[in-house]
Amino acid sequence: GTGADNDLYINQAIVFIEDAIQYRSINHRVDSKSLWLYRWYYSRTCQWILSLTITIILALAFIEKPSSLTITSDVRYRLPAWNPPCGLTESIELLCFLVFMADVSVKSYLIGWEEFWKNKWLMAYILTLIVSLSDWIVSLSFFCTEGVRIRRILRPFFLLQNSSMMKKTLKSINSTLPEMASVLLLLAVHLSLFTMFAMLLFARTKDGQPDKEWVGYFRNLPDSLTSLLVLLTTANNPDVMIPAYSKNRAYSIFFILFTVLGNLFLMNLLTAIIYNQFRGYLLKSVQSSLFRRRLGIRAAFEVLSSLKETPANTQQSYVSIGALLRVLQKVEMDSRCKQAIMRSLKMCSCDQLSAAQFQKLFEELDKDAIKQHPPSPEYQSHFMQKMQFAFGHPYFGYLGNVVALANIVSICVVLVMDADKQPSERDDFFLGAINCFFILYYLLEMLLKILAMGLKRYLSYPSNRFDGLLTVILLILEIATFAVYGFPHPGWRPEFMGLLSLWDMVRLVNMLIVFRFLRIIPNMKFMALVVTTLLDLVKNLRAFAGILVVVFYAFAITGIMLFEGAVIPLGNIRLKFFIFIFLFQTSFYIKKVVVLYFKEKCDFMAFFDCFQAEVIYCLFYLLSVNLICRWAKIYFVAWWLISSVIWVNLFVALLLENFIHKWDRRCHREPLSDIEYQRTVELMFRDVLEEPTEEELMEKLHEHPHLQLCR
Repeated sequence: GTGADNDLYINQAIVFIEDAIQYRSINHRVDSKSLWLYRWYYSRTCQWILSLTITIILALAFIEKPSSLTITSDVRYRLPAWNPPCGLTESIELLCFLVFMADVSVKSYLIGWEEFWKNKWLMAYILTLIVSLSDWIVSLSFFCTEGVRIRRILRPFFLLQNSSMMKKTLKSINSTLPEMASVLLLLAVHLSLFTMFAMLLFARTKDGQPDKEWVGYFRNLPDSLTSLLVLLTTANNPDVMIPAYSKNRAYSIFFILFTVLGNLFLMNLLTAIIYNQFRGYLLKSVQSSLFRRRLGIRAAFEVLSSLKETPANTQQSYVSIGALLRVLQKVEMDSRCKQAIMRSLKMCSCDQLSAAQFQKLFEELDKDAIKQHPPSPEYQSHFMQKMQFAFGHPYFGYLGNVVALANIVSICVVLVMDADKQPSERDDFFLGAINCFFILYYLLEMLLKILAMGLKRYLSYPSNRFDGLLTVILLILEIATFAVYGFPHPGWRPEFMGLLSLWDMVRLVNMLIVFRFLRIIPNMKFMALVVTTLLDLVKNLRAFAGILVVVFYAFAITGIMLFEGAVIPLGNIRLKFFIFIFLFQTSFYIKKVVVLYFKEKCDFMAFFDCFQAEVIYCLFYLLSVNLICRWAKIYFVAWWLISSVIWVNLFVALLLENFIHKWDRRCHREPLSDIEYQRTVELMFRDVLEEPTEEELMEKLHEHPHLQLCR
């Protein structure tokens, strides 16, 4: 009947608006049961269960054989790791697979059979589940003794397919690869030519005299190629050229030319190309997200205009404000946006909205999230007003920064004076007294600021929350220190009591005081701009972090399968291996690699014997071991190319884009003291996006596989 149709239209409009808010596709079933299932699937509870399942199946790598549940990774000292019995982790895996099977079944049903065949991600999802379940059955049939488990490498796919932004980012990366390939090919030509020059230049001497350059770096083609590849990262610079330079200074020209052409030109050219191309593809991705949002809003308008309460004889479609208010009451959206739309509706003098007016209402979704701080309390007393003015003034905050700096300097002076003293000779009186004085000042400063600003306004500033939390922790630690060890006095060196010694508690307090000094950042405009840029990246670019987790996980599992047990402790036998360590610098060329040589008896770690050691020591520090075979270098070079050359340059591209965007906004608009602007990745490109036309939206709506429009 009419009432049932109206309810269906209302529910369709609710779902379409929620799709627009989340940038989701509207190409799904729109009957009553499917809409209920759709909203249940995208509810917080259901999505939380799915996210928890993905986390659990990824975390299984830490407890599966080989287990990471040991305190130390040194095979000489660690106890045998606890390995779960056969069937324990497999049972957890099966439960996770069941959740994923339910997930893919619901998704496939909601989009329909026709859309299913167009969705490559869903087909890959099903294929991954089939392979994983087959491998799980094989594992149980061998009583968990098989060495290769393919399903472990496939686990990151579950994380990847669950994030639409991650998929877009991966698609953008894939589109950028052809442009990257041209520079990488040029880099390979550069490396190959200089490798041939090096083998000719540093050839073995005929008279049989030892040639250190030839023996150490250019003995054959693989060694020469590896030495120059490492030099491309500046990791073995200047060690690689020292033997040749000692023999003849002119040899340095070869290494200087190689470094200048490779590092200063080609690597930075690669960064520039990645920045330019990836920004373009990401812009296209964000443009498609905007189209989805506009399409969802327009679809909601079209179904609401089909309500029986809307006049049918008009030339143009309209939506009644009452129907929209009914929809807004049930839509799950940000309260700020909902209140803003409600206010606009109340101010509207008409009873019906056209398509343009309807679309304009929901442009509130595209605006910056504005956080306005609560007002300060109004005191009637003249004395309290003066107090409020004095302690609410920025100069009072500057005074607190000066006091914090004095605290840091005093700690440094005491640490320098006690650096060479034995623990038994150290007197903790000075540090204890200094900490007591400054912590009392921090407490007084916090209370006075709360008095001047009010508790709500004080807590509305992140810097104040950071400052206040550390002050409270410092006060608790100081009270605990006095309760256990008494008040400071000359010769204050009591015996160990409680969980921590006096020196440990003093060190903990001092570390928190040093950390608290970061409160100066909001008072330095340029530094605050840099920090807010980084924080925005952390909040908004989770897709990049997710892709990095996927790459880390896949390479870690592959490394375990390839090299597990290949490296064993050899006692006093001399070993030589390279560790490439990530050092993130503030320069434009963000990645530098350092080579450490261990030529004596080493504190040995079994890098490939468990998942945690593989991630921490081999991938994060990019271990390159010359103990197995030369083919193992392919694994590490592939990791270096993906993580350092490609992924880090992509991160630099978005870091630059975010920083330039914030810098432009800073130059064109004065920041207001009581307003904070919070932006998302989509809003970064909002100024350059093109609005879809009416014809494009209606054409796309008429192509909807499950929605039949009246016009």
